[in-house]
Amino acid sequence: MTSTNATTTSKSVVQDILLLEPFYCGSHKQLIDGLMKDMAIAPRAHLVTMSGKKWHWRARVSALHLSTAIPVNHNFRVLFSSSVLNLVELVALRPDLASLHKVLYFHENQLQYPVRKQKDRDFQYGYNLILSCLVADCVLFNSSFNMESFLTSITSFLKLMPDYRPKGLADVIRPKCSVLYFPMLYQNIDLCLLGEEDGCTPKKAKQLGQLAEPSHRQSVQDNHVSQELEFQHCRQTDTCDSTQVQDRVSDGSHSLDFQTGSGHYPKLQADQVDPDAFDESAMEVLQTHSSDDSKQQAGHGDSSDSVRHGPFVAPSAKLQSNSIHIVWPHRWEHDKDPETFFQALFRLHEEGLSFVVSVLGETFTEVPDIFAEAQDKLRTHIFAWGYQAKKSDYYKVLKAADVVVSTSKHEFFGVAMSGETPMKRAEESSSVSIRLEAVYLDCYPLCPKTLVYPEIYPDECLYSTSAKLYKRLRDFCRHPHLARASSLKGKILQFSWENLREEYFSKLQMH
Repeated sequence: MTSTNATTTSKSVVQDILLLEPFYCGSHKQLIDGLMKDMAIAPRAHLVTMSGKKWHWRARVSALHLSTAIPVNHNFRVLFSSSVLNLVELVALRPDLASLHKVLYFHENQLQYPVRKQKDRDFQYGYNLILSCLVADCVLFNSSFNMESFLTSITSFLKLMPDYRPKGLADVIRPKCSVLYFPMLYQNIDLCLLGEEDGCTPKKAKQLGQLAEPSHRQSVQDNHVSQELEFQHCRQTDTCDSTQVQDRVSDGSHSLDFQTGSGHYPKLQADQVDPDAFDESAMEVLQTHSSDDSKQQAGHGDSSDSVRHGPFVAPSAKLQSNSIHIVWPHRWEHDKDPETFFQALFRLHEEGLSFVVSVLGETFTEVPDIFAEAQDKLRTHIFAWGYQAKKSDYYKVLKAADVVVSTSKHEFFGVAMSGETPMKRAEESSSVSIRLEAVYLDCYPLCPKTLVYPEIYPDECLYSTSAKLYKRLRDFCRHPHLARASSLKGKILQFSWENLREEYFSKLQMH
């Protein structure tokens, strides 16, 4: 049954697992949905969720609502919840739940939440986490970094108390703790690209993405179709000389004349190109967006449904030039450190190196100024720019890319809890999980040699300084095959649901 503020599921079979999620969105939602899709778990689980809004209020008061939403008559043995829930308050309000095997899952922890000044830290959030751990029977973290950063911060965190500071709490909590990685549903990516996954249906974008529309390219757009077909012919017949390819890269015409928006700018339509000249996934997107244009111009449907949310995905850069394709798929905020990423690309551009870049991810209230600067300076390199409203389009950009870059300053693996306030942080999937998706689609990852990354990626994928990030990207620009020849897909399968399934079964005491 459903209610305004919570959603519950009930089954005809005996349910002995109580799944709770007070902040049902982002990777919190992905984890719960993954558990409920498993045929062994779903019949035995009773699910109660609250919408993924107003994070700080969910952390403070969700226990009160959940105490009334959980059935009084039940056969529960196990309780599983994310750490957003104040478990102490729930058990106090519902003493009948105290005897359950209580499992708490940490997607993130507030003891490591970055704040500019210590006085900005809300003590209550971290304090609630510590109390919940004391009440729980099993405490799970999505990475060793998350677990150790939490446990080693407890003592210093409690020093914020003016007096009567407890001692030794980390030693009490540690025996309950273990790492259970966030399960990746890689098969959903394959299904999504095939158009068979419900999660790939369009959703309203928070802000429209776009491809750059530099005015200096307007003069070459009229001749784009003939130039495109001529270039594709020489590529197919292996008759292109180095000058043709270099001219193609330097003048910015390769795959960059495709525009997003009102249709005021010329762009290739599906009936203007030879399907054999482009890769299958790019052609599919081209046909889809051309169809959308026709419907909108003919006045079919509501304009809000017809407009293209997110940037148009151009034909594969890998087929159109030898340029390395770099993707940065993160939320557009300062904690993702876009400045370091763009400064590296500015240097590549100034040195005349050939590369293509896609900058994806959602935007919120304030977008750092560096994005507008980068869109202007890198306009001849841009492949896709902005939020992808369709998962399938998002995956196609990743599939077309060669290198995926992280410059994040704060990452646990699960929900990338970062931004100006904690509320924003639980509204997106993890930067690590995003990169795992990209790696699954054969992108080479470049990540900071800090935070959670060393336990996820091999050392050759890590950089320790911004200068080293630049050098790695420079090497890939000069030798694209170095990135394209390296596949790490086999090394990330350890994070798949299939590989982690039995561990989750064990923690849920299903055996």
